[in-house]
Amino acid sequence: MAIFMPTFQILTGINSILFYAPVLFQSMGFGRNASLYSSALTGAVLASSTFVSIAIVDRWGRRALLIGGGIQMIVCQVIVAIILGLKLGSEGELSKSFSILVVVIICFFVAAFGWSWGPLGWTVPSEIFPLETRSAGQSITVAVNLFFTFIIGQSFLSLLCAFKFGIFLFFAGWITIMTIFVYLFLPETKGVPIEEMIFLWKKHWFWKRIVPGYSEAEGE
Repeated sequence: MAIFMPTFQILTGINSILFYAPVLFQSMGFGRNASLYSSALTGAVLASSTFVSIAIVDRWGRRALLIGGGIQMIVCQVIVAIILGLKLGSEGELSKSFSILVVVIICFFVAAFGWSWGPLGWTVPSEIFPLETRSAGQSITVAVNLFFTFIIGQSFLSLLCAFKFGIFLFFAGWITIMTIFVYLFLPETKGVPIEEMIFLWKKHWFWKRIVPGYSEAEGE
């Protein structure tokens, strides 16, 4: 979890959009100033949507937000890829209406990240480890996050040139994988004290085979 959660958080493509938003929007046909305004807009949406997660995470649970946010991000990425593939590929430049639509959809994508994988990519690893290994687990989480931030930051422009509109499908594929991962392998941690977290893993259908000390009596 300390490895896959931060890895998937970066493979949503959020850093690519935030780091290279002016370049990305200019490549879609936006003007220089418009691309900068769009970049500022996505940053504001990300910051504000984080408060949604703060308000509902303890009511809805971590899994619901991660899966729901993943589905919303997949839909947004696929829609943007379709628009760019059909319009930008044939016409070489987006019309004003399609440009606005792309910005709106990207804002929906950023908002989905802001209330799901953005904050919870840090929250979940911080609360799933027992006290004995918590510091080591968090250290791994931070190191992996920074490593993949560096990898995606260095490779995004090359990927954009190679894949063109397919870059959004590339990230949508990773979001699909990570949403399935959460559904299958992440137990719900809402309201569980850190001291009792080990029992979640002992009862989980997969992790109970790995976590030591499990017995059928405990599972009941």
